[in-house]
Amino acid sequence: MCRSIKTLRHADVVATDEEIRAAARQFVRKVSGFTKPSPRHEAAFEQAVDEISIASQRLLASVAGNLAGHTHAHAHAGAHISS
Repeated sequence: MCRSIKTLRHADVVATDEEIRAAARQFVRKVSGFTKPSPRHEAAFEQAVDEISIASQRLLASVAGNLAGHTHAHAHAGAHISS
């Protein structure tokens, strides 16, 4: 796991577009081995960042929708157990 990539999924905080893009950029840097791509590779590097950002936004939106019900179910189960 790349230690510099920040976890973006939290129950009560929505990741910003900037945070998602920064994480995507870190991922592309790790995979490509480029800290800063040469002009020759810059277009491919930026396209990869764009694609990973979009995929990450979709993933987080999907997980957030599922997490809301999941969190409620766990809270309800916890209340039931403590009764």
